[in-house]
Amino acid sequence: MAWAILTAAFLASAVEFVEAFTIVLVVGLTINWRSSLVGTVAAAATLALLVGALGLALVYWIPLALLRLVIGILLILFGLKWLKKAILRYSGLKPLHDEEAIFEEQMATLRARGEQPRPRLEPFGVALSYKTVLLEGLEVAFIVISFGSSAITPSCSASCALGTAALGASAAGLLVVLVGLLLQAPLKRVPENTLKFLVGIMLTTFGTFWSGEGLGINWPLEDAFLLVLAAFYLLCSALLVLWLKDQARRRVAPGFSSASLPERGGR
Repeated sequence: MAWAILTAAFLASAVEFVEAFTIVLVVGLTINWRSSLVGTVAAAATLALLVGALGLALVYWIPLALLRLVIGILLILFGLKWLKKAILRYSGLKPLHDEEAIFEEQMATLRARGEQPRPRLEPFGVALSYKTVLLEGLEVAFIVISFGSSAITPSCSASCALGTAALGASAAGLLVVLVGLLLQAPLKRVPENTLKFLVGIMLTTFGTFWSGEGLGINWPLEDAFLLVLAAFYLLCSALLVLWLKDQARRRVAPGFSSASLPERGGR
């Protein structure tokens, strides 16, 4: 179970940190890196306090069965949201997320405001980095708290489970920041849609498993049944992608115009 929690937290956090880093990079290149990094570190500290306080409070004050049921349902909803986006993108009904386009758009916005490189700490740059990392990081915090508070077992205490999930998230954040600072360019080569698809599968799988446990279901094969659930959701998603692609081809068949396809644009 620990390796699965670590992997899920790492992958989910990597997606969010890649999106946040694009804005951090814009602030660093447009204003200065000091303002960008101060805002980033402040947001990370805020998120760490939130995870530590809220995560432990949930574990100690709410019965584990009820906690798993509620968090399981939330994870299913959260995972299905990511799966929906990934399936639509694989089907060609929604454009791929373009970090480079977002980078250029944000750069143009800051330049239009008259922002330019300055040596001193700039409150606007700090605030923009802080807000971006905090907003993207709230989803990371939710995932860490969800996994950490629901994955308690006789062999892994509350601090152990929260620590494992937090370790995965921290490793993802550190990796994204290091790679991004080395490249000093948007991380457009990261297979973001594939990551979102995998994370959507994992969140939905864990959500189903834990909500079932909250309802008193004893899954066959115990933790190994996670693999069965993951395979089921993966198969359903793959079939849905194939069906949507077939529907899209039919809509551009003779008798239909290409204008009938959904307009491709937006995030």
